[in-house]
Amino acid sequence: GHRADSPVLLPWSCRVSCAAELLLLGCGRERVGAMATPRIKGLLILDSNDGSRVHAKYFAKELRDAQVQLAFERNLFTKTRGQSARSDAEIVMLENTVCVFRSGIDVTFYVVGALEENELVLVSVLDAMYEALNGILRSHLEKRTLLDNLDLVLLTADELVDGGLILESDPMAIANRVLMKGATGPEVPMNELTISQAWQSAREQLAKSFRN
Repeated sequence: GHRADSPVLLPWSCRVSCAAELLLLGCGRERVGAMATPRIKGLLILDSNDGSRVHAKYFAKELRDAQVQLAFERNLFTKTRGQSARSDAEIVMLENTVCVFRSGIDVTFYVVGALEENELVLVSVLDAMYEALNGILRSHLEKRTLLDNLDLVLLTADELVDGGLILESDPMAIANRVLMKGATGPEVPMNELTISQAWQSAREQLAKSFRN
């Protein structure tokens, strides 16, 4: 597809074809064979005002060093600062990667992939992360709420990508698993859970994982 240094707006219609593509790519890892498996280099949430890190998870070997990560985040923030991407994703090229991003209230969500990665796959992962957290946190996609509910952010990232491989791209499925994992008693639909209940569910799940 067309790539340029300046942000490129992806129309909503692109996501329909992306869903079909992901279905083919994710139909079963045992059947991937010669097909290229989409891989994610990193998931990031940065403060839209100063570029400070709210959350970051890297999967690429070249981005595992802490100083390299911070330098990458500074450059990414500089390149995307001031770009409004509230309703649709935008794309930038940076340091041999392609990055797609969307804006929250005072934070920006990023998905980082290799230069040869399909941008539509990256946008699907970005939308899944954005919409899942938007549902879980009742549209409060702001820094303070994300930090106060960091357990939920971590679980959402874990449900979305594992070791760079995409696990799920349906935001409702991700949100429901995040909120129901570790919950005691009958399962409660996502739209009936309060943020405090969701947070408690996430804490129980994290505690269980550490015990195991």
